[in-house]
Amino acid sequence: MVLVGFGDDDLPHRAVVDSEDEDNQEHRLIRTEPRVDSFDVEALEVHGAHRSDYEDLGIARRIIHAFQTLGVVFGDVGTSPLYTFSVMFSKAPIKGDEDVIGALSLVLYTLLLVPLVKYVLIVLWANNDGEGGTFALYSLICRHAKVSLLPNQLPSDTRISNFILKLPSPELERSLKIKERLEASLTLKKLLLVLVLAGTSMVIADGVVTPAMSVMSAVGGLKVGVAAIEQDEVVMISVTFLVILFSVQKFGTSQVGLAVGPALFIWFCSLAGIGIYNLIKYDASVLRAFNPVHIYLYFKRNSVNAWYALGGCLLCATGSEAMFADLCYFSVRSIQLTFVFLVLPCLLLGYLGQAAYLTGNLNGAEKHPFFLSIPSGIFWPVLLIANIAALIASRAMTTATFSCIKQSSNLGCLVLVCSMSSINEIGNAYGIAELGVMMMTTILVTIVMLLIWQLNIIIVLSFVVFFLGLELTFFSSVLWSVTDGSWVILVFAVIMFVIMYIWNYGSKLKYETEVERKLPMDLMREIGCNLGTIRAPGIGLLYNELAKGVPAIFGHFITTLPAIHSMIIFVCIKYVPVPVVPQNERFFFRRICPKSYHLFRCIARYGYKDVRKENHQAFEQLLMESLEKFIRREAQQRQLESDGDEDADSKEDTSFSRVLVDPNGSVYSLGVPLLAEFRGSSNSISEASISEEVNPSSPASPSISDAEHSLERELSFIRQAKESGVVYLLGHGDIRARKDSWFIKKLVINYFYASLRKNCRRGIANLSVPHSHLIQVGMTYMV
Repeated sequence: MVLVGFGDDDLPHRAVVDSEDEDNQEHRLIRTEPRVDSFDVEALEVHGAHRSDYEDLGIARRIIHAFQTLGVVFGDVGTSPLYTFSVMFSKAPIKGDEDVIGALSLVLYTLLLVPLVKYVLIVLWANNDGEGGTFALYSLICRHAKVSLLPNQLPSDTRISNFILKLPSPELERSLKIKERLEASLTLKKLLLVLVLAGTSMVIADGVVTPAMSVMSAVGGLKVGVAAIEQDEVVMISVTFLVILFSVQKFGTSQVGLAVGPALFIWFCSLAGIGIYNLIKYDASVLRAFNPVHIYLYFKRNSVNAWYALGGCLLCATGSEAMFADLCYFSVRSIQLTFVFLVLPCLLLGYLGQAAYLTGNLNGAEKHPFFLSIPSGIFWPVLLIANIAALIASRAMTTATFSCIKQSSNLGCLVLVCSMSSINEIGNAYGIAELGVMMMTTILVTIVMLLIWQLNIIIVLSFVVFFLGLELTFFSSVLWSVTDGSWVILVFAVIMFVIMYIWNYGSKLKYETEVERKLPMDLMREIGCNLGTIRAPGIGLLYNELAKGVPAIFGHFITTLPAIHSMIIFVCIKYVPVPVVPQNERFFFRRICPKSYHLFRCIARYGYKDVRKENHQAFEQLLMESLEKFIRREAQQRQLESDGDEDADSKEDTSFSRVLVDPNGSVYSLGVPLLAEFRGSSNSISEASISEEVNPSSPASPSISDAEHSLERELSFIRQAKESGVVYLLGHGDIRARKDSWFIKKLVINYFYASLRKNCRRGIANLSVPHSHLIQVGMTYMV
């Protein structure tokens, strides 16, 4: 007996009745062979599907790609020579040439360890199908373990082509134990979410500080060229530049990246050229800073002051997280090659040149070492290119945060420039934000190493102990100076964290309440195919957040409206933990109740990097095309099931175990109890499913012509309903805490979460639904 489709989401009997226990049924199936999903092949043929094909590019395209990478990814780390030594020497004043060598050694090894070893060689490989950043790491972990707190996961989500990755090897028990531990512990799930939200809030804070630090440092060079320039004037010019920066943000990453890429290339060449000039002119012996012994000697001479200087030293690695967070725009290989062969050598030469200049010019040079080290003949051109590079650098982290918190970033960095006029204060705030992101990334990458990469435990421990210990040391230094005004950035990050946590908490409670109040399937069958009202021509798209079951809001519609549409589709917009969902896998359908009810469930799946730009007409067209494909596939599977039953009844005894085969080659085995349960349920379901297709006097098994006639009749019904019009049915939910809830819960839900929902983008705006196509019914959720 071979039943094609059983065990998949397009099951013949499941296509008739929407199962409420999908997860439980999945647990009763024993997979005996690895699943090979045809979507893996189809996704490669979808135009616009995200792939990193840097290796397939031609020479000209690679050059353009490199310029775009420079303009978007490396602006932040590239402008760090403007301010790193200034901040370091403000905390630990220079007492002699050996202090310069020691500080230089600290900077060189920080550059080599953090941006190069940690990010370029390790963290970049922990991408989520080409996407980087804190949330991408969390989503990658969610793809391999059920750690999400929102209980809307479906087994069908794992069948998206982008979802399928190498699963943890059964031989590696450690990986499986970690996976089981994460899935079983609610505390660990909450802790993981807190880490992700904290990291995301720090990314946003980093995006606020980056423009202030870069632009202020570059504009500060005017004080070297024009003695009459005061700090207040530097602040006003910086604010003007920032306004210009955010006004061009709308033109897009690739366009702006290509436009400013050559400018940043000139900047890196300038760094290298000025560095070589200073090494030749002043003191090439600073090259001995590559000997790490000078770091020990630097701490021995300066003790506590050297520890304070660590906060300034970290600024040479700012922008490291931007390389990972902006990964979605470029390939891993392009970022690695550009950093190793262009960015890193230029930065090293730039710092070496500044140190060489300082060894011969100790009096006051530590305030603006970069601008003072520029040869007088090219000072103004370099100052101009430095300011352009600073504006480009400001985009490196704002690109990563622009789409999710545009207004906060814009307003926040302007306020920061005006409230913190000192580079030292902004630099300390910068270090706090950058280190917060770095530490969260280290922890999440460690989990990826254990759970997904399955590396040797010694390698994993070496990574986490070394880099987390290094970052905690830096963090202790910047926290010691938090009272100088940089506490503002901590407050900002805490506010963003609280907002995100409240949103997650309220959304989870709302979803759980909807699950509890969903309409029983028995009640739907008792109401009958007319749903207790008149079925008017047309299609109603009822939006809800339930991935399974009939939402309670549907009961409000059928009791409030005098008529309901001839076809109802329950649409759930769902974001799955993959970056991009190919368009041919966007919609997932199921049939609810028998065919005569004309009720369907549609889960519209989007990746967290998908941009929903389609208007309502395009959305409707794609949805209806996908529905027709689903119905045709359902009819084919029903016919195959019928053929399989005939062969099985004549050849096999039902008392033996059965093997079920999916169309894509997956093989499942069934035990006797499950087989008996399946046969018992399938009989009643089959009778319901063919009740409107087969004449009572016809044979029990419909012929091929009868099946084709039934298929064409249903497709014709769908097309006629589409021609009659599509109406969007939306439930306007008011969220309130129960009366017996704690005061804190009432405060959070009734005021904070309710305010966030009121001010967030509504479904109408997201889908561009005209008001003439909209029906709303209000409902209060007591959570």
